[in-house]
Amino acid sequence: MGSYAYRYCMCFTRKFRSPDAHPPPDVRAAHAAAGAAHGDDGLRRFLADVQREDPAEADRVLAALSGGGAAGGIARFVGRSPAAALPTLDDFFGFLFSPDLNPPISNKVHQDMSAPISHYYVFTGHNSYLTGNQLNSDSSDVPIIAALQNGVRVIELDMWPNSAKNCVDILHGGTLTAPVEIMRCLKSIKEYAFCASTYPLVITLEDHLTADLQAKVAGMITETFGDLLYVPSSDTLNEFPSPEALMRRIIISTKPPQEYREFLKAQGDQKISGNADKLAEEGNLRRIDSNADDSDGKDEPDDEDDEESEEEDPKFQPDTACEYRKLITIHAGKPKGRMRDALKVDPDKVRRLSLSETQLGKATASHGADIIRFTQRNILRIYPKGTRINSSNYDPMKAWTHGAQMVAFNMQGHDKSLRLMQGFFRANGGCGYVKKPDFLLKTGPNGEVFDPKASLPVKKTLKVKVYMGDGWRMDFSKTHFDAFSPPDFYARVGIAGVRADCVMKKTRTIEDQWVPVWDEEFTFPLTVPELALLRVEVQEYDMSEKHDFGGQTCLPVMELKQGIRAVPLHDRKGNRYKSVRLLMRFELI
Repeated sequence: MGSYAYRYCMCFTRKFRSPDAHPPPDVRAAHAAAGAAHGDDGLRRFLADVQREDPAEADRVLAALSGGGAAGGIARFVGRSPAAALPTLDDFFGFLFSPDLNPPISNKVHQDMSAPISHYYVFTGHNSYLTGNQLNSDSSDVPIIAALQNGVRVIELDMWPNSAKNCVDILHGGTLTAPVEIMRCLKSIKEYAFCASTYPLVITLEDHLTADLQAKVAGMITETFGDLLYVPSSDTLNEFPSPEALMRRIIISTKPPQEYREFLKAQGDQKISGNADKLAEEGNLRRIDSNADDSDGKDEPDDEDDEESEEEDPKFQPDTACEYRKLITIHAGKPKGRMRDALKVDPDKVRRLSLSETQLGKATASHGADIIRFTQRNILRIYPKGTRINSSNYDPMKAWTHGAQMVAFNMQGHDKSLRLMQGFFRANGGCGYVKKPDFLLKTGPNGEVFDPKASLPVKKTLKVKVYMGDGWRMDFSKTHFDAFSPPDFYARVGIAGVRADCVMKKTRTIEDQWVPVWDEEFTFPLTVPELALLRVEVQEYDMSEKHDFGGQTCLPVMELKQGIRAVPLHDRKGNRYKSVRLLMRFELI
């Protein structure tokens, strides 16, 4: 039992008792039931019956606990001797309230990783080199490193000639952003590419270069990445490789030079080798950057969302086009003409299409089924509209429900949307690749596909019980939330997902307590649980001002471990607090 003294009115002091965290009734009952058995049988039965762990996971937990260390006194609970002492209630509670020993989701890759990349959502960054806003912040390798450390698997680089026109800088063109040299970015990418995930890293290149600088970049990429670089064996693919097949490999996605593509079309399936001279004789060749081909079709919005433009390059040479092109695994482009035509599926090759969030909104209204059919084999990348100069983000759910794999986000914009993105990619061990639901990969006998607008029945029901919270007293000063008393915490719990599933609920406010005990249960019916995210926030109630932030997390519903779990909370940027956590119970029925 501790106490906290707060001064008020300059000369008076108020003292508040702050009890230590005590186990709630459900934990006491579980401990009593587990204690009926001897040795590790009690914990094993608890793991199977309450926590719903499979035998292999139960063995892993028991092995971890028997090693002592972070488990502390709970290690005695798994003694092999028949005379092993029963665990104390404090030991049992300490195990349950430890996010490291009793996490809410698995930290292991558990999904099938052998399907084509188009079958996965991929953790994708937008303008990955910017340190702040989209208008006048610095370009640097620091945010690239941070993104890779957080598990991002798609890094975007905008390439422009430097002031001397003899090398390449990375910056946001047409703005006041300061540049960073491309080699600095490439070296950092190589060093940190697989620090958080061994699954493939995609570099999307937005290319505003002359042909000679394209060739220079090709050399830089090849020399820097070496054997890490995946170079496709053919110009086009009829199916993307799997994440499993490309582990610890770096792949390039951009648009190949237009002339090379036209030449291949003219030559049919003939190989390019030996034909460079013929290509050169065709005269002055035009180079188009990585995301050009801005659509002029009536299905498209205004130019404000276009990220790229077309340029003439009198110095284009076919041999440089070949060197640059052969590095490209995922051929990219933007729609030309009508949206329906842009979404046509070619049975002989796969590609990547880029749409802005505005274009996606218009396309889903009239071509929703076409988008889903396109994303079953091809890759769809969505990027923020150009007016998001403060690096804010959009709701990713519309893109996910239509199968878009690369939903590009500004990792500098620490908003609710980014927290949803971070939570979504905590799935599958946080490897940056999440398998798309089967209903987005299937086509009916008459070509019908999933309809995100349809009214669907409830498929699952999630029951969530919020027992208590602790850790703020260790991670914050005693006056951080209130200068005159301990904090008044309440929790908000809800679902982010398809519109029918979205809801937020809240507990009552517990006044003047660093260790709030709510012991409240909530029920959430879910029509599309595969895409549902559990949102958890803690706020400190303030009668006169805006409520203070006390932590948050976002977890994929289908990844939740059942039973009583310790849920670590994060700050607004998604960084995990050292001590702050909630004790919760999950049941998915």
